[in-house]
Amino acid sequence: MAVLSKIRERSMFLIIIIGLALFAFVLDPSTLGDFFDSSKVNEIGEINGEAISRQEFANELEAYKQQSGGRISEMQAAKTVWDNIVRKKIYKNQLEEAGITIGEADIWNEVVNSQFVQNSPEYQNEAGLFDEAKFKQFLATEKENKTQLWSQWSAYMNQIRDNAERNTYNNLVTAGLGASLKEGEAAYMIDNVKLNAQFVYVPYTSIADSLVKIKKSEVEAYIKNNSEQFKVEASRDISYVQFNITPSAEDEQAIKNNLSGLIEDFKATKDDAVFLSENNSDSSLNPNFQFKSSVNQEIANQLFEGNKGDVVGPYKDKNAFKISKVLEVSQMPDSVRASHILIPFAGSQRVAPDVTRTEEEAKKLADSLLNVVKRSANKFGQLAKEFSSDLGSGAKEGDLDWFNYSRMTPAFRDYAFTGKKGDIGVVKTPFGYHIIKIDNQKNNQKVLKLATYTSTIVPSEATENEMFRTAEEFALAVSKENKFYDVAAEKNYTPKPAIGLKSLDENVPGIGNQRQIVSWAFSSDTNVNDFKRFDLEGSYVVAFVTGSEEKGLMSVEKATSTVRPILTNEKKAAMLKDKLNGSDLEAIAKANNTSIRTASNVTLKSPTLSGVGVEPKVVGAMYNAEINKLYNSVEGSRGVYAFKVTNKEIPTALPNYDANRKRIAESRKSSTFKMYEAIKNSSEIEDNRALMYTN
Repeated sequence: MAVLSKIRERSMFLIIIIGLALFAFVLDPSTLGDFFDSSKVNEIGEINGEAISRQEFANELEAYKQQSGGRISEMQAAKTVWDNIVRKKIYKNQLEEAGITIGEADIWNEVVNSQFVQNSPEYQNEAGLFDEAKFKQFLATEKENKTQLWSQWSAYMNQIRDNAERNTYNNLVTAGLGASLKEGEAAYMIDNVKLNAQFVYVPYTSIADSLVKIKKSEVEAYIKNNSEQFKVEASRDISYVQFNITPSAEDEQAIKNNLSGLIEDFKATKDDAVFLSENNSDSSLNPNFQFKSSVNQEIANQLFEGNKGDVVGPYKDKNAFKISKVLEVSQMPDSVRASHILIPFAGSQRVAPDVTRTEEEAKKLADSLLNVVKRSANKFGQLAKEFSSDLGSGAKEGDLDWFNYSRMTPAFRDYAFTGKKGDIGVVKTPFGYHIIKIDNQKNNQKVLKLATYTSTIVPSEATENEMFRTAEEFALAVSKENKFYDVAAEKNYTPKPAIGLKSLDENVPGIGNQRQIVSWAFSSDTNVNDFKRFDLEGSYVVAFVTGSEEKGLMSVEKATSTVRPILTNEKKAAMLKDKLNGSDLEAIAKANNTSIRTASNVTLKSPTLSGVGVEPKVVGAMYNAEINKLYNSVEGSRGVYAFKVTNKEIPTALPNYDANRKRIAESRKSSTFKMYEAIKNSSEIEDNRALMYTN
C-alpha cells in the first residue's frame, strides 16, 4: 500500500515529464531519444555529427597539461585542446569524404625514418645499423607493460597521423590551386592603371545627425539581413566595486615599532644569519660586499660613515621596513679588467660534449699552466688561445675587458675584486678551473658587508577585518534595496564595468584572472541584477550582473551603436542624391556651395582621394567609368560623389604575365590557414565546453 501511495503522489509529476517528452517528439521526433538518453549528458560537443565525449576531451586535456608542464592555465589548455580536436576531426572528415585514408604503414614509415629513431643506439644492431625488428620489440614491450614511455610514443604517433592528415588534405587542395595568365594580367592592371578625375564631394557630415531618425525596427531588420556579421556567443556584462586590502598608517607604524625593538638584540647577536631566521626576517644574509650606490640612498651616508657593528634604521625601502647592520668594512675597486684561461671538466656547467677530462685532471692542468705563466707572464695570451674553452676571450688572449662586481660568478668575482693588479691564481667555479690574471683595477672605494632585517609592509588582521566589513556592508545595502549603482554613488564608490565576458573567459578587466567571477556570472542560478561578494587575494569584490546576451544574433540594444551610423549614412545618402543631380560638375558644385576637386594618379591598389581619404567604392566606380562621362550620386564611405574621369593611363603591356601569375598562385597555395577556416566555418560545430566550467 505504501508503494502504491507513493506512485499516486508522483503520478502528476510523471504525467508532466511524459507530456513534455511527447511534445518534443511532435516538434522533432529525433529529440525523443535524446530526452531519455543519459549519454548526451556526457558529450562536450559535436563536430559534423560526431559526438565528442567528456572522457575523450578530459583525456586529451590532461595529456596536454602534462606536456605543457603546468605552464598554462586550465582555460588556455581547454581552448587549445578543443581547437586541436576540431581541427583533427574536420580534416579526417574531409579525407573520408574524398575516399582517402592515412594507413598504418604511412605512420610507421614516418616514425622509423625519423633521424632520432634511426640514430638511437638502443635500436641498432651490432654493426651500428638501425634494426627495425629491435625497435618493434621495444615498442611491443612498452605497450604490454603500459608504461609512461608507451603513452608518450602513442601520443607521438597520433600526432604524426594528425599532421599527415592535415598535410595530405592541404597538398591535395593546393595542388589544384593555380592562376591563369589572364589573372596575372588583371592583377598587373589593377596595380598600375592610373586614373585622373574631377569630382564633387558632399560629405555625410553636412547633414546633422539630429535630422535623421532611426527606428528600432530598422536596426532589427538590418541585423537580420546581415546576420553573419552579428552572430555572437553567449556573454555577460558585470559591474563591480573592489575593496583593496592595503596596509594602513597604523599598520606601518606598528611594523616600524617592532623593528625598533629588535635593534639592541641585533647589535648584540654573534650569529646574524640565525638572528634573521629566528626573528622571521623576509630577507636572508647577503654575503656580498655592497657599494654606496647600491644601497638605499636615504640611509647610504649614515651606513658608510658608520663602523663595524653599527645598526641603522628602521628605514622604509619600497614596500618594507628594514634595519641594517655593518658586518665588515673594506676597500674595493668598482671595476676590474682581467684575463683568464678556462679549463672545464666533465660535469661542469656549459661544458662541450667532447670534454672528457676529470675534475682532478682539470685541476692538474690548471696548476701546470699557472706555473708557466707565473714564470713567464708574456705566455698567458698564447696559452689562452691554445687551452681556454672560452673561445670568445681565448681569441683575445684571454682578455675579458672591464667588468663590474655583479657580472662574474662569485668565486671569480671575489678573486678579481679582493686581489691586486698583477695577481695570477687558480680559481674553481661551476664552469671549471680558471687561471685568472688581474690586469687592472679602478675607482677604489669603501664597501660594506651588511646584514639586513626586512619586514614587508602588509595589512594587519584588524585592517583586513575592517575592509571585509566595508565590503559586506555594501553587499547588504545592495541586497536590501537592489540598487547597486545608487548604493555605490551614495558611498562614493566607483563601479568598474566588465562588458562582454564569455563563458570560458578567465580574465576580468581590471582585476585579472578571476575565473570564479566569470563562472558565477554564467551559472544557471545567476540572473541579471544578481550580485555576490568574492574574497580575492588582497581584496574583496562585490560584482553585479548588468546584462546577459545569449548565443545567437546580437540584441538590438548591443548592435545599435554599430548599426546606427550605417543606417544614418544610408539615409543621408538618399537625402544628398537629389543635390548631386546636374548636367555638369560646375552646376553640381555651385548647387552644393562647394568646389570641383581633382584626383591624380589614383589606382585601385591605393584608392585614396586627395583631401577626402580612402574611398575604395568610388575609385572602383571610376576604374570602370567611361572617359569624360558624368556620373552622379555615387555613394562612398564618407559622402556622396559626382565625378568625371578625365584620363585613364594604361601601363605598358608586358611580353607575358607569368611572374604575376606565379605570385598569385603562390599566394593561394600558402593560404592553408584560410582554407581551414573556410572548411571550419562550413562545418557544423557544437561547442558545449561551458557546461563543464560553469556551475
